[in-house]
Amino acid sequence: MKCDQKSCAACPSAAQKKTREELIQCRLSRIKHKVLVMSGKGGVGKSSIASYLALGLAHRKGSRVGLLDIDLHGPSIPKMFGLRGRLDTTEHEIMPHEYRPNLKIVSVESMMEEADSAIIWRGPLKHGVIQQLLADCRWDDLDFLVIDSPPGTGDEALSIAKLIPDAKALIVTTPQEVALADVRKSINFCRKVGLEILGLVENMSGLLCPHCSKFVPIFRTGGGRRTSDAMEVKFLGELPFDPKVVEGADRGDPVLNGGADTPFVRAVEGFVSAVIESLGEIQQE
Repeated sequence: MKCDQKSCAACPSAAQKKTREELIQCRLSRIKHKVLVMSGKGGVGKSSIASYLALGLAHRKGSRVGLLDIDLHGPSIPKMFGLRGRLDTTEHEIMPHEYRPNLKIVSVESMMEEADSAIIWRGPLKHGVIQQLLADCRWDDLDFLVIDSPPGTGDEALSIAKLIPDAKALIVTTPQEVALADVRKSINFCRKVGLEILGLVENMSGLLCPHCSKFVPIFRTGGGRRTSDAMEVKFLGELPFDPKVVEGADRGDPVLNGGADTPFVRAVEGFVSAVIESLGEIQQE
């Protein structure tokens, strides 16, 4: 049942809720779609995909989007968006960064006293932190919550599968076989824990030479599509490598903000449309 209060913390029974799980369900009832972005291994651009998915969804007219970074040991979302300073908190709530009026962002890094602090936590503590983020973050009503998880199939992904049973997994890969082998493990993980798979996206699928416009297959080609076919998972698209994406992330200014018409931007738009279609949404132009 959806909480009909303006804020879960304002709900008369909020202070008396017996369990954190009840408060989590109250929060989640106000979020229509939850997308867990995961990868079999690091270095495939998972956080970049999560960032551009959230931005692309926020570009859709009327969409309200949240981006939650639960990559506890290697959070990179604040850097990519140029976010500085700690999140505001009240006695009962964590207030997300309002990157745009319809895009809110929360990262564990934004709750640390020092951004470069090493997080040395075991599994139960990680689960508790994710519980707290889901219970206390004031998202209000959202159409989409994009969750950036760490690579692999460890504690964080297990926590999301347990705490958000209606989440959909979006798996990121690159074309080379070493990445695809780990992707197959991620797909099998999702099936074993009952996490519905939204689809597979191939990142860094190739480079368009800025001088001659010739396509350069950096990590081979077609591996993501072949894997999706073999594993019977929907293929959501290919995103080319673009040095400007790296430059934008380093300076905290994603390239999607500039309104440029490039192969990468067009690929992101197609990818976002495929995600919306998979979620059963009617596109709003």
